[in-house]
Amino acid sequence: MSEMKKNAWKPKASARERRSWYFYDFGNSAYAAVVLLAVYSAYFKGEVVGGAEGTRLWGIAVGIAMLLVAVTAPVLGAIADYAGTKKKILLFYTGMACFFTAMLFFVQKGDVAMGLIFFIAAEFAYRSAQVFYNSLLPDIAHLDEMGHISGNGWAIGSLGGIACLAVVLAGIMLIGGNLVIRLSFVFTALFFAVSAAPLFAFLKERTEPQKLPKGENYLSLAFKRIGETFRTVKDHKQFIRFIIAFLIYNDGIMMTLNFAAIIGAVLFGMEQQELIIFMIVVQIFSVAGAWVFGKMAGKTGGKRALLVSLVLMILTVLTLMVVQTVPMFYAVGAMAGFALTGVQSVSRTMVGQLAPPGKSAEFYGFYSMAGRTSSFIGPTVYGWLAAFLTFRLQDRGVDNFLAEQMGTRNAVVSIAVFLLIGTLILLFAVNDPTRKGDIPEEAAE
Repeated sequence: MSEMKKNAWKPKASARERRSWYFYDFGNSAYAAVVLLAVYSAYFKGEVVGGAEGTRLWGIAVGIAMLLVAVTAPVLGAIADYAGTKKKILLFYTGMACFFTAMLFFVQKGDVAMGLIFFIAAEFAYRSAQVFYNSLLPDIAHLDEMGHISGNGWAIGSLGGIACLAVVLAGIMLIGGNLVIRLSFVFTALFFAVSAAPLFAFLKERTEPQKLPKGENYLSLAFKRIGETFRTVKDHKQFIRFIIAFLIYNDGIMMTLNFAAIIGAVLFGMEQQELIIFMIVVQIFSVAGAWVFGKMAGKTGGKRALLVSLVLMILTVLTLMVVQTVPMFYAVGAMAGFALTGVQSVSRTMVGQLAPPGKSAEFYGFYSMAGRTSSFIGPTVYGWLAAFLTFRLQDRGVDNFLAEQMGTRNAVVSIAVFLLIGTLILLFAVNDPTRKGDIPEEAAE
């Protein structure tokens, strides 16, 4: 066997480095589980604000955070690729996310402005950190390994969400009260920080810094590199088509994640303890979904695995529109957890496969920009639509509680629309980058 062939089989990263990358997802997902999915979203809507106005403001807050990421991620991604500073920027955003997550402890009933500011800051940092965490995937995995390793990351991350929620649930069951709920944000921040630490200790920064040209600084160079990417878009047609599809279907995913607890509380009157149990069920099935779709992406190709997970997600959302009982809502949550983790995991994999060498952080920055721009639209649309329908029904004399239930349920159709349109674009416009002859030359290793 030639030396070149031997090197082709050599792992791109050590086992310890990969474990460190996985463990970051373990803590990262704890934030998502507690702040976005199970606890803070419902606490903010029901306790801090109250009523349909809480749903509307939650959608706006998520949208603002996503828009800030969309503006900053491509520039910082280009800088990180050139300066070899992915880990440094990731460390900054991780610290910021942990700090403002802990600060949510101080948000109490009526502290609407504080609750919005601290959440937007935490969410912005959390989403920005994901850009640079995701951009490390091509550094630790060869092209044909990405699906499997990305799936492992999502599965292990889901286990982190389960572990953190289990501790929070125990506190609520044994002690109860808003103080325990507020303390859960401090615990989540510590959980995230401790889980993230091994990545910064053990994972090597593989992007070599390049010397700045005379008269340039990193910011001006970043804008030039972004401009160059736009000018050479004809060389990245598959990436751009995929991003367009992702921009749309990701709205449906983010809308589902950001409003799951609110939907459960409004439609079924679920209390905080029930919502946490519900989210633990979702996370358990997320582990299975990440593993299954990661394997499927490796065997049948990323596009096929992504399409299967998207179709399952569409069916799940349509089912939600007719569900009437709590047990059925749990079943829908299990299906959604299984499907949406597949969508997220395989989407991340396809970006790594389509990005040219040396531009992974920049391309993940554009991936994040598309996702966060769409996520600005999606949650804002859902929050506005649910509130609009609720207020309109109330004006017609419908009981306030019933009006909010009807408005929330009918707004779910907007989620299905985003998912369906994105799926159709993916189906007809994007090639599978793992199929023979479909891997773009600029993405080949």
